[in-house]
Amino acid sequence: MKEFLDDNFLLETKTAQRLYHEYAANLPIIDYHCHLPPKAIADDRRFDNITAAWLAGDHYKWRAMRTNGVNEKYITGEASDEEKFQKWAETVPHTLRNPLYHWTHLELRRYFNIRQLLNADSARDIYREASDQLRSNGLSCRGMLKKMNVKVVCTTDDPVDDLQLHQKIREDGFEIKVFPAFRPDKAYAIEDPQAYKSYLLNLSGAADLDIKDFDTLLKALRKRITYFHEQGCRLSDHGLEHLYFADLAPGEADRIFQKILKASVPDQNEAAKFKYAVLLELAKMYHEFGWTQQYHLGALRNNNRRMMSTLGPDTGFDSIGDFSQAVPLARFLDALDTTDQLAQTIVYNLNPRDNELMATMVGNFNDGSVPGKMQFGSGWWFLDQKDGMIRQMNALSNMGLLSRFVGMLTDSRSFLSYPRHEYFRRLLCDLLGTDVERGELPNDIDLLGGMVEDICYNNANAYFKF
Repeated sequence: MKEFLDDNFLLETKTAQRLYHEYAANLPIIDYHCHLPPKAIADDRRFDNITAAWLAGDHYKWRAMRTNGVNEKYITGEASDEEKFQKWAETVPHTLRNPLYHWTHLELRRYFNIRQLLNADSARDIYREASDQLRSNGLSCRGMLKKMNVKVVCTTDDPVDDLQLHQKIREDGFEIKVFPAFRPDKAYAIEDPQAYKSYLLNLSGAADLDIKDFDTLLKALRKRITYFHEQGCRLSDHGLEHLYFADLAPGEADRIFQKILKASVPDQNEAAKFKYAVLLELAKMYHEFGWTQQYHLGALRNNNRRMMSTLGPDTGFDSIGDFSQAVPLARFLDALDTTDQLAQTIVYNLNPRDNELMATMVGNFNDGSVPGKMQFGSGWWFLDQKDGMIRQMNALSNMGLLSRFVGMLTDSRSFLSYPRHEYFRRLLCDLLGTDVERGELPNDIDLLGGMVEDICYNNANAYFKF
């Protein structure tokens, strides 16, 4: 019987073990998509305790605690940090076979060298030991990034952000590169006209431009893309249920825009047309600036209206959606490719039924200009776990070139999430090692080791050109 989380965790064959320990384990990390707060890096924040570092903002853990019958007081409420940690510790034994059980104990080991299992009985000692280390053991936010061998971090930033924090990080001479990534979702979120008009005021101020029609909206977004580019940004990102395609009559986007300015709620067809119009023009700008565009597709968000009104978004009430993806995605990408304005693109899906759809779709638009120009992104959100990662890699292997994959990212708000890269690397090595020992791949350790190094680091390094 194997020991839990031993050195060969998830590595079922000798070949897998060699691939991981000799080729993957010590590679740097390029975290090209995450939600880490730039202020915490700029200030080199030092957390007061493990709850502040580990539980605050982590809706994965919050969902598990609610499922375990924990009152909201101990999740997002007024309970003390130590009380919240105790309730999480009581929940952990009930997460067996959920990825949270693996991640929890990997994180305790990799950051704090704590090898105890977390449960109700060990909670107090672990809380005090981890909290003491966070306060005194080089585990500030910057210290944690260095400890995990991170080379590049790309945060997620609204077009109106001034990026002063990124400038401070750069001026401090911090050796890890921290770049913004452009997330303009609010620029086409017209379903609530009053909220949209309020956002336009902020965008107008950031761009120093009066936004009065569709044309000036695009000009404002271009000015912000130019500014982001000057600050090192080379990626955009979009969170969408699905992509859009529409036949637009001349001036139709502006007519919809003017309707919004008059506080009139658009119908579903108008909203879709407007989103398509903005997204298409943004995508053309990304191509012009040489950026990579990312599309996270398929989340059904904010399902619980009562909790949305109480806690707001991103608090653990989202799920996998069942949206139709193929036709609008194909037509959107084709509209850009037709004019040779299709940027490097990464598409992430949240519904595993769409894995093969996405893997084949990106292959339609590779043009030989860049290895792996069109990417089927790593397992995301609910698929960011053992089964989800393996299924994504198998679909990509069967339908495309796994060897050109740009690999893993954290997509996390927590500085303690970097063992997810280790988790991914172990699964990749196990996948390849198993194939070797079945006789399905050649027993050429250098050939396979080079592929592992490419997927874990080299491909992303070449693709993004940071």
